[in-house]
Amino acid sequence: MTTFAIVGTGALGGFYGGLLAKSGQEVHFLLNSDYEFVKANGLRVDSKLGDFHLSQVHAHPNVASMPKCDVVILALKSTQNYLLPSLLPPLLHAESMVLVLQNGLHVEQSAREAVGPGRVAGGCCFLCSNKIGPGHIRHLDYGKILMGPFQGLDDSEQGPSMVRLDVVRDMFRATGIECETTSSLTWARWRKLMWNIPFNGLSVILNSSTDKIMKDPDARALAKSIIQEVRQTACDSGHFIEPTFVDYMMEHTDEMVPYDSSMRLDFLAGRVIEVEAIYGNALRAAERCHLEPKLIRMIYQQLKFLSKNR
Repeated sequence: MTTFAIVGTGALGGFYGGLLAKSGQEVHFLLNSDYEFVKANGLRVDSKLGDFHLSQVHAHPNVASMPKCDVVILALKSTQNYLLPSLLPPLLHAESMVLVLQNGLHVEQSAREAVGPGRVAGGCCFLCSNKIGPGHIRHLDYGKILMGPFQGLDDSEQGPSMVRLDVVRDMFRATGIECETTSSLTWARWRKLMWNIPFNGLSVILNSSTDKIMKDPDARALAKSIIQEVRQTACDSGHFIEPTFVDYMMEHTDEMVPYDSSMRLDFLAGRVIEVEAIYGNALRAAERCHLEPKLIRMIYQQLKFLSKNR
């Protein structure tokens, strides 16, 4: 049996970790404010895949009480990555790997700096999920993971092998969700940014859920223009994405249940939002290729202003 550690038991970590535990894997959950509640009451997941309640889980208030695990899933927001040097090393044995399930581009770099080369993979999660109470996750839609080895900012470093990732992929598939692997994580990250960059930012700037953005002609046209610019930036950076993926992203969002992005929920709750991971890192990658995506820059500057002046 493979042992998993979930670092960040929120909307994402609680959902995927709960599914892995339900499927029979040994999963250890790192919790903060929910620790006492989950220790006493377990973890509840309401899901379109089927509701379930884990009455007993391996709940931990800190990494000191957790065992070393085979796969450490990093599900914290990237704004908390400054904590990784103290959180990750105690959870690793000689063969452990870290799977970074965070939004943004090159977000794996912080984990790599904390644990060293060759151990870090990343995953793009296409997931609509919210934490709605202590130890209570509501999964609204989707859930697919596309993961690959992190190979450094210049794609020159060796991450975990594809064989190793395929084993983890099959464990996720056994839970009932879609999971695929790719040898080009940066390409996968840019594809995910084609949704994150327009809809996370616009949801904050326009103070709207995805359905309201898509139903308004002006907001919809703006979202599509941003998607097109993200695609072009990816292509000009050496990561080709087919033109039809623009319309796919629009159709995908049309079909989505009405959804408040995680960035909008964080903004409304007064929490730090992931401006640098999603926008700043994309702009810095573009600058390394002597590109200047104007719409991405505009959203970045607006979000920086709103973050400082809310």
